[in-house]
Amino acid sequence: MPELPEVEVSRLGISPHLLDETIKEIVVRQRQLRWLIPEEIHQLHGQAITSIRRRAKYLLIETEAGTAIVHLGMSGSLRVLENPPPADKHDHVDLVLSNGKVMRYNDPRRFGAWLWCPPGASHELLANCGPEPLTEEFCADWMLERAKNKRVAVKTFIMNNANVVGVGNIYACESLFSAGIHPTTPAYKVTLTQWQRLVAEIKRVLAQAIAQGGTTLKDFSQSDGKPGYFAQELQVYGRANQPCQQCTEPIEQMKIGQRNTFFCSHCQQ
Repeated sequence: MPELPEVEVSRLGISPHLLDETIKEIVVRQRQLRWLIPEEIHQLHGQAITSIRRRAKYLLIETEAGTAIVHLGMSGSLRVLENPPPADKHDHVDLVLSNGKVMRYNDPRRFGAWLWCPPGASHELLANCGPEPLTEEFCADWMLERAKNKRVAVKTFIMNNANVVGVGNIYACESLFSAGIHPTTPAYKVTLTQWQRLVAEIKRVLAQAIAQGGTTLKDFSQSDGKPGYFAQELQVYGRANQPCQQCTEPIEQMKIGQRNTFFCSHCQQ
């Protein structure tokens, strides 16, 4: 599914086309996504887009009337079209702009979402989110304090949005490998020095993925339709039984928290 870098790439891709433009109409062809699209979403009609932000894996399209909260789910994507063709089967939402462009939301599996937040309010989905990983608030001291007495595997811990947002499965595997930390290590056993290394690697890996347009594995592509290229940089994810690029031992695979986890038991202690 699209993770933080893919969502950030989508934000960067649509922003130049949408920011400060007026929404002429929002066309909802299918209301039943992960949750029912609320009728309040039509308050976007006639509103100028004042900001497009990302919080965790959610895109926030802000106007004076309120904010549309967009989640790409497992297979959702956004396209900005100048001369849109007729809507396809899975083209569920169109944001029609007064400049003639259309931002089209496509979601074959319908696990994504379009939600609504009134001005000055905060949505419950974002209420308990931890710090953004690319900010100064996300640091080793924060993680060390959060991890006290936590026996959960460190991989599960860094994927918990209450601790840090947006570190999904791919980037958790890659960051732990780069930091040399075994994914099953209990969170409370990770030392300050290890947290310093892991936090730095999470920041580096996510920033690199954003710069390269995300990771295209199955469904993700950028807002211009081009694939992301970070998949070419993956060191462990999806490489089970292939030689480790550092030590040549085979990459191992196991389930942690119901998620496929890839690691090198020689390089990660």
